[in-house]
Amino acid sequence: MKITFMGAARTVSGSCYIIECGGKRFAIDCGLHQGNPEIEKRNWNFDEYDAKNLEFILVTHAHIDHSGLLPALVSKGYKNPIYCTAPTRDLMEIMLLDSAHIQEMEAEWANRKRQRTGVQLVRSLYSISDAENTVPLLATVDYDKVFEPAPGIKITYKNAGHILGSAFIEVEYVEEGKTTRAVFSGDLGRPEQLIVEDPDDVEHADYIFLESTYGNRNHPGEERSLEELAAAISYSYARGEKVVIPAFAVERSQQIIYSLFLLKKQGKLPDDMPVYLDSPLAIRATEIFRKHPEFYDEKMQELIRNGDHPLDLPNLHFTESREQSQAINETKGSAIVISASGMANAGRIKHHLRHNLWKAGASVIFVGWQGVGTPGRKILNGAKKIRIFGEEVAINAKIFTINGFSGHAGQDELMDWLGSMQGKPVKVILVHGEAEVQKEFGDLITDRFGFEVHIPEYMEELELEPGVELQPVVDMAVARPHVDWEFLLRDSENLYEELRKRIKDVENRPWVDQADLRDKLLDINRNIVELVSEM
Repeated sequence: MKITFMGAARTVSGSCYIIECGGKRFAIDCGLHQGNPEIEKRNWNFDEYDAKNLEFILVTHAHIDHSGLLPALVSKGYKNPIYCTAPTRDLMEIMLLDSAHIQEMEAEWANRKRQRTGVQLVRSLYSISDAENTVPLLATVDYDKVFEPAPGIKITYKNAGHILGSAFIEVEYVEEGKTTRAVFSGDLGRPEQLIVEDPDDVEHADYIFLESTYGNRNHPGEERSLEELAAAISYSYARGEKVVIPAFAVERSQQIIYSLFLLKKQGKLPDDMPVYLDSPLAIRATEIFRKHPEFYDEKMQELIRNGDHPLDLPNLHFTESREQSQAINETKGSAIVISASGMANAGRIKHHLRHNLWKAGASVIFVGWQGVGTPGRKILNGAKKIRIFGEEVAINAKIFTINGFSGHAGQDELMDWLGSMQGKPVKVILVHGEAEVQKEFGDLITDRFGFEVHIPEYMEELELEPGVELQPVVDMAVARPHVDWEFLLRDSENLYEELRKRIKDVENRPWVDQADLRDKLLDINRNIVELVSEM
């Protein structure tokens, strides 16, 4: 069994693993690469996927970093089944169409500027028609039922407890009398998470491909997260300003609504404070959540049986149209605005940040992981201002980070999941995480369990044969994103010029406050570092 890592190797996005065994070639996940421009260039490596020669695709869940490249593969000739659970199928339909719309809009916007300057036009990554052609290929499967998409290859979907319908996938293959069993975690959820059931235990495996997004830290519990959310709301409500929450349209938006429902029951959500779900995709996703109550955990089902639906909120407003969205910021007074995208790099959330980031009484609450190079990561890293729609916007709003809403297992939860496994030892391949986190997490796994841990590179090839040492094949020139230093120096010329002027100013005014100077120079240096992170 050979694995090629098409993404989520020393990064968090672009999950895709192409597997070859028994003369068959298939993929697990096919996600969009997200983050800095150099990482996002990988989305255009269509030839490496060789879409026409994939027998089938197994999708763990609907999030776009696990499914967002499927229409691109369909545009290149893929026409075979794409297996997933029923909620994943419904969520992917709306998410892929939405992603295609964004791809087309961004290409159109870029081409308007290019036409004016005579620069060569760009094309969208894929089209709405490509997404529409993908939907009929989606084939649903049930949890815990073994099926064979190709002779000799046994597949089992197990509940991953991450989002509605999410799964980890067990792949079993027998070759020359030897059985190889590999488990792909997808994104692993947390025990006691809102809405969905706890993750299933992993029984046994020769190899586990384990996500490591939060492999170096744990998340606070539900009570603390609710307290932090209530504090952020109270802060802006008292000042008559908006609470802006960048949230992923699927699962995170619904978790926030559920949490506001709980605060309402506790008397901690003001009766006169409107809540806006300002994302057409999140609105449609909420409708799909309602369609599949059989996937809710027992706590949520019990609330519904007692007449309390956690997705119902008396002061909740769905804003579908652009006009309704614009009216939110035209209306004075405090309000809670939940909008996508969760990393603040696309969608309506950018407009809300543009209108509110500079207001001292406003608050911005980050409730999920922020990719390297994204606006959300820059804000969390302490940027004093940020460019939105070509305009520099000062950051005066109070910034909150609530990690307790994460749908990803934290370090202890990942370790508990590994510890539940039977039939040890096992080789662990860490994916879907940042490199420095994976190194720390890998050392912990080896120290506690004695498992061999491997951290793959982008486009690495790895042969899996139980009892045989791992021998990765990788081209490091392809594996690691490079920094275009010439571009960096050209684009940062004004920053260096500002630094030069400040140094000269100090020479002319030796009485200048040295501490103040240090802070200003650090601000300039931070801007340069942020520019590098965008490469």
